[in-house]
Amino acid sequence: MSLFGRIFLLNALVLVAAAALLVFGPFTVSTPALLGEVLVLAAGLVVMLIANAVLIRVGLAPLGRLTRAMTTIDLLRPGPRLTARGHGEIAELISTFNSMIDRLEAERGHSAARALSAQEAERRRVAQELHDEVGQSLTAVLLGLKRVADQSPEPVREELRQAQETTRSTLDEIRRIARRLRPGVLEELGLVSALKALVAEVSEPAGLTVRRSFDKNLPALDAETELVVYRIAQEGLTNTVRHAEADAIDLSLRARSSKVELCVRDNGRGLGSSAEGAGIRGMRERALLVGAELTVGAAPGGGTEVRLVVEARG
Repeated sequence: MSLFGRIFLLNALVLVAAAALLVFGPFTVSTPALLGEVLVLAAGLVVMLIANAVLIRVGLAPLGRLTRAMTTIDLLRPGPRLTARGHGEIAELISTFNSMIDRLEAERGHSAARALSAQEAERRRVAQELHDEVGQSLTAVLLGLKRVADQSPEPVREELRQAQETTRSTLDEIRRIARRLRPGVLEELGLVSALKALVAEVSEPAGLTVRRSFDKNLPALDAETELVVYRIAQEGLTNTVRHAEADAIDLSLRARSSKVELCVRDNGRGLGSSAEGAGIRGMRERALLVGAELTVGAAPGGGTEVRLVVEARG
């Protein structure tokens, strides 16, 4: 039965019951109506309204659940679907909504995969150009400055040496940026070595104490999954340095049966009530790409904890 038909039937039942009471019951109405008769009619009207409200509320309860689900759903946090309870159009509406969410999650996953793949390709291109073009040009400038400094008088030589140091610092910074854009260590030496290099790169300038723990004989991961783990660790460490006001970080990579668990925990000020930023949502998108489970929340004892659990698929 359609939603209109069910609501019409509920109201009809209430009205038929009221009419039957007036016809077959010991109730009469005088002209003018007596006070007792008015009270009986008022009480009957109240009962009719309450019965009508209760029946309609019960009939439309599944729509309330659907409304709450629509206001709280997050495509980056897949959850269980609503049970298609109810009759007729209501059950069909819930089933259609579940199908729509399935399609949206699948499309978002495909779109995110394409976007992140293009992003990684662009990062590799920019890193390659920084290393090959800008890096080589600055190296040539350094050699030229050294040659000129060796042939210059002492006052000019000192200024040229300062220019050399500035150029050398710039070259080191460009190389560091290129390594962050394209983790060559990850491709050449593997995930653990890449995380060790990342920790050294992040902790030294920031003055952080980083305690790292990596299990031996970790389950093998494919290249895409390793990149996701590395990027999430990178984002977690970067967020700590920029926002957490922490002085210590724990970074661990552990084996959990056929799964690998990454944990980045700091002792900073925590997330508080602030909304998730683009960095955390980016981590969630990467985790969804490889079917991993990501949790970001308060760490025991204060601070923030990022935990990623991924199935080994190497």
